[in-house]
Amino acid sequence: MTSRVKRPVDLGRGDWREETLERMRALILEADPKMIEERKWKKPSNGMKGVPVWSHDGIVCTGETYKAVVKLTFARGASVADPSRLFNSSLEGATRRAIDIGEGEKIDARAFKALIKAAVALNGESAGKR
Repeated sequence: MTSRVKRPVDLGRGDWREETLERMRALILEADPKMIEERKWKKPSNGMKGVPVWSHDGIVCTGETYKAVVKLTFARGASVADPSRLFNSSLEGATRRAIDIGEGEKIDARAFKALIKAAVALNGESAGKR
């Protein structure tokens, strides 16, 4: 059974990456209060804590931390309109798109929430066809 996680994402790092991921998590949940948050793919490289995955009628995006960036990967990003050009990574793929956020970088909150809403709407359209 899946339930929405209401506690902050715990990466155990306590640095800018954790703060950035938590800020983006808050925007995701503001954009879609019905979003489901889970942890998947637990392995030693992520401290066995897993990857945060946000879903609504299918996976919307995942959040991962790397040495130099926080990466938000949108499962169907290639099909999501991005008029503010937030996607800056994985641009050559046919399905996914990602946003890499470096230390000190800020993301336009309004544009990001619009992107989340567009991804949820795309998932909803597909769910209606199943």
